[in-house]
Amino acid sequence: MKEEDSVSRRSLFRMIGTVAGSAIMYDAMRSLGYAAESGYTGPIKLSGDPKGATVLILGAGVSGLAAALELRNAGYKVQLLEYQNRPGGRNWSIRGGDVLHELGGYTQRCEFDSGLYFNPGPWRLPYHHRAILDYCKRLNVAVEPFNHLNNNAYVHSSGAFGGKPRRFREIQADFYGHVSELLARCTAQNKLDQAVTQEDREMLLEALKGWGALNDKYEYVRGIETSERRGYDFDPGSGVGAEGVPSEPMALHDILQARMWSAIPRSLEYDFSPTMFQPVGGMGMISAAFARELGPIIKYNCKVIDIKQDSSAVTVTYVNPERGGPPSTAKAQWCVNCICGSALSTIPMQVGAPMRNAINAIADYGPAFKAGLQFKRRFWEEDEDIYGGITYTDLPIEIIGYPNTQYLSSGRAILLGAYSIDSQHAYEMTSKSPEERMKVILDNGAQIHPQYRTEFENGVSVGWHRLPWALGCEPSWTEEKRQRYYKDLCAFDGRIVLAGGHVGGIWQEQAILSGLDAIKRLHQRVMAGSGDKA
Repeated sequence: MKEEDSVSRRSLFRMIGTVAGSAIMYDAMRSLGYAAESGYTGPIKLSGDPKGATVLILGAGVSGLAAALELRNAGYKVQLLEYQNRPGGRNWSIRGGDVLHELGGYTQRCEFDSGLYFNPGPWRLPYHHRAILDYCKRLNVAVEPFNHLNNNAYVHSSGAFGGKPRRFREIQADFYGHVSELLARCTAQNKLDQAVTQEDREMLLEALKGWGALNDKYEYVRGIETSERRGYDFDPGSGVGAEGVPSEPMALHDILQARMWSAIPRSLEYDFSPTMFQPVGGMGMISAAFARELGPIIKYNCKVIDIKQDSSAVTVTYVNPERGGPPSTAKAQWCVNCICGSALSTIPMQVGAPMRNAINAIADYGPAFKAGLQFKRRFWEEDEDIYGGITYTDLPIEIIGYPNTQYLSSGRAILLGAYSIDSQHAYEMTSKSPEERMKVILDNGAQIHPQYRTEFENGVSVGWHRLPWALGCEPSWTEEKRQRYYKDLCAFDGRIVLAGGHVGGIWQEQAILSGLDAIKRLHQRVMAGSGDKA
């Protein structure tokens, strides 16, 4: 091969990602040794006798829960302090009767029917998140498939096609088809890079014909080929007059101007690739299983207000956020601090400047907003043949998520009625009262599903930057911050080590792995008999 015909690895990965999506690109990188999946290879092994060493864990999110379970199993004396009256942190399912308190004084009481729930935090588990799935298996938490991509769900642009939503399959088929036709024309006219040989050109044309549903003239036009991708105006059936009526593709200009193509790559991302899972009965089933296993090790309603340490121990002062009263203290030889960085930045903690500066650098967590809506019936299934998956819109609600469980069942059900993260919409929605938010959500949703007007019963909304124990959704990491502060955030400061999503990443997998990494290093210190060496 000539030097000018060679392709750099970076260029190769970029081309693969552009054409096939980030999931395929990631698989290519992994096969060449340039990417890795979850580092979890099985249950952590903490060998050796800790001789009753004591550990305080702060925060009962999944990182703290996993750390507590493994340290207890290894023979440590563990106490876990949790701000709320439940375990899980962001691992949470809201059910009927739950009460939500927000900064600013807003209070909501969930009115869902028994058995119904809404996940205001994480709501899906990728297949390659091995740690969280292994804990589900070990703790007997049943999981079921989560359908992220549904070609029969909608893509909606309020300024296009008269404001009417279009099926995802129509947008994808027409975009792929038109782009394939353009590329086929360039290929046929030898206008591509001369590095493409005659043999490659013929194979590329054949591939484009199949990928874009083009006819023998390499055109994307109304016909059987295109309707098999985008759907028919009248589906083929049986008997006389049931041949089927092909549908008319949308013009490429209309799709581009409406920016509806932007919904296509979302389901190509590695973290959203099939197969995805969800716990049966809600994401909170995972933290509930941890809590059953840990029992009295977890102490609830403990709002940490001060953390001190000396050469032999860590002392934590806390108060009851619900009842008030005088402060209490807890003391242990070691502390695994899993309080999220946004809240941790407000708590006095006796650590050095490197760790304190790192915490402050990521303390400005981004916003997120979610809402769960109860409807009288599953109209999306009964009226529109939508079973699971996601609808995308440019309205403030941004997405609608359909339930991925109990398909074809009768009676009430919950929709994810809004989900915006790190966007202006999240701020705008939570600046309103819960009643005003719900009005916007219903007005937005009715533009896609008119049934909202008659089928809605009640709903609940969550603004993550208004929750006093979270103060936001995810840390404000940048590449510059990561280079400068990440090691200091992970390092031991005396007898204190941090863990959680702010140390690993926003997914539960990364939070758990950060907790396991922290206790592995803690155990090494205990076995070495020193609080001063890594």
